[in-house]
Amino acid sequence: MENLIVSASVVLPLFFMIVLGYFVKRIRMVDDPSLKVMNNLAFRVFLPVLLFYNIYKTDVSTALNYKLMTFAAVSVTASFLVLLLLIPRIEKANPRRGVLIQGIFRSNFIIFGLPVTESLFGPGAAGTASLLIAVIIPLFNALSVVALELFRGGKMNPKKILKGIVTNPLILASALGVLAMVTGFRFPAVLEEVVADVGGIATPLALIILGASFSFSAVKGYGKQLLLGLGGRLVLIPTIFLPIGVALGFRGPELAVLIALFASPTAVSSFTMAQQMDGDSQLAGQLVVFGSLFSILTIFLWVFSFKQLGLL
Repeated sequence: MENLIVSASVVLPLFFMIVLGYFVKRIRMVDDPSLKVMNNLAFRVFLPVLLFYNIYKTDVSTALNYKLMTFAAVSVTASFLVLLLLIPRIEKANPRRGVLIQGIFRSNFIIFGLPVTESLFGPGAAGTASLLIAVIIPLFNALSVVALELFRGGKMNPKKILKGIVTNPLILASALGVLAMVTGFRFPAVLEEVVADVGGIATPLALIILGASFSFSAVKGYGKQLLLGLGGRLVLIPTIFLPIGVALGFRGPELAVLIALFASPTAVSSFTMAQQMDGDSQLAGQLVVFGSLFSILTIFLWVFSFKQLGLL
């Protein structure tokens, strides 16, 4: 029961914010043009500031773990490359291809990493998750840009893909965050508080926009894609990589971080990025909504299983 409460406490607040967004759209407090403006603001301002701040606050000296960072980065890259080969053979529509690839390999680690680890092992274990955020989130964003740009116009354009990567606000924020982390740069206390507050707007706003953009009527046309995306994200990816992590000797907080990385639902920002980069945003939104709901059960099962085995 305790493990179910931990899983639910991480996922349910996100889901309730999605429901709030759906409600405010239904009572006509927002319309489609205003949602488009809000989404653009979230993508270009609030999400980049959140990403920068998470990396900026990472303390390298207390959580350096080369083995864990290498395994996580290699696993994410490997899953991306395999999906890049497989998804075009299964899905014929380009706007859906990039969204499916992103939806399966990219998890909501920036939101789940710290809560899951701290819930299981306390605040003292947060450093491991924080440092991995600094490595994995920039990687997620760079590979997502490649996937979405690759299928944006129907044919590969290396210059366009490279331009999409170097000008992407999330990539730029990641680079600045890593630079600040490595150099030890710090804002004055007043400015740091402002940055934290602005970044704190990102996740609630993105979830509310997602809920407002969601349409139940569109679900019927995405049966195969949802089965593929949710099955890949919540079942296949953790089933492949978590046992490998255990075999490599990861235990305790390290394994908790890997659960958050591999078993959490699709990243909220994947919906925002899909909208901004001409991907199928309806599919991207549904992957986030249903993934957030079903992950309550799947994360619980992974945590419970590893606890029963004495690995957590």
